[in-house]
Order: sequence, then C-alpha cells, then structure tokens
Amino acid sequence: MTKRFALIATVSMLVLILSACSNYQFKATTNFELDNFNVQDHRGNPVSLDDLKGEPWLAMFIYTNCPDICPPMTYNMKMIQDELIEKGIEDYKIVAFTVDPNTDSADVLTKYIGNYGVADESKWYLLNGYDPKFIEQYAKGSFKTAVVAQTENPIHANTFFLVDQNGVAVKNYNGVQSGNTEVPYDTIVSDLEALIKQGK
Repeated sequence: MTKRFALIATVSMLVLILSACSNYQFKATTNFELDNFNVQDHRGNPVSLDDLKGEPWLAMFIYTNCPDICPPMTYNMKMIQDELIEKGIEDYKIVAFTVDPNTDSADVLTKYIGNYGVADESKWYLLNGYDPKFIEQYAKGSFKTAVVAQTENPIHANTFFLVDQNGVAVKNYNGVQSGNTEVPYDTIVSDLEALIKQGK
C-alpha cells in the first residue's frame, strides 16, 4: 500500500511539474519601443525594423576586433540558438549591431560569424551600413544602453535584449558570465518560446 501511494504521489508530482512548464507565461520587464532604422546585414541585404517585425528577436552589440566580451557573447548566443533548435523553435531572429561600422564590412562580419559554427546562420542578421554616431544614438534612444563607437576601442554593454514581434524591447539579460552571475540560457529560451506562443 505504501509503495502504491508513493508511486501515485510521484506521478502526481510529475504531472504538476509538466503542467507548470507548459503554462509558462512571459512577463516583460522593459517597454522600449524601438525607432525605425534602414541599414544592411552581413549578406549585403537591406534591413529595417519593419523587416524584423512579425517574429521576436534577440539583439546584442558587438564588434569583430573586440578583445574581450564580444567573443564569449557571440558564443553564448550560439549556445542559445542550439537550445532553440533542440526544442524545435523556429520563429525567431538573432540581430547583432556592430559598434565599429567603419571596420566591420559585410565581408568582415560574414567571416566573423563563420568562426562560431552556428547551426542556422539564416537566423542571424549582423548589421552595418551606418556611421558610429548613428549607433551611439540608436543604442541610447531605443535600447537605453550606452555605446561609445567614435573611438579606437568601442565600448558597449554585455547585454542580450529580447525584442517582441512589434519591435518593442521587452527584457534584457546578462550576455557574459560575470562573477557569480551566469548567462540565463534556459530563461532566455523559455521567454522566447512563451513570447512566440503568446503572439500566435
């Protein structure tokens, strides 16, 4: 009798856990409506904010000559995509704004992303086609983050931003492990998945 009760309790607990997972609700922590832009990606194709709407996307600021945080940020974003693929999630994009547009041409950005072995490069949009002053103003005005691009060694945050289907930045995350602060891979994937479901 005791074994049967333990089995029933275990099964009930698993049902509750699975139910909680399936009912995960995304909750926004920011509400930054992005300004429109007209730039290009690393394939040389024009990209505007309207082109990105319709699916949620993860954004970050990087540059190819970055000696410290950009390589791990890019790798961590690649790891997030690996989890998305493993879960069969497809309706998303990954967007990287270069903060060194004078150096990071389409060819340079293409070579850069090729170093990371991303599983589905078609989801990635590495953006350039603007001047340093533009990206400073855009980062500050739309993402509420500081970028110093008009310098030999650009400065930017180690942040991942989640943008919803309507072009609103709704949450941000640590993009690089810092001290005891981990990169929240599972949370990012769960948030993106929930946002996709809520938008359908």
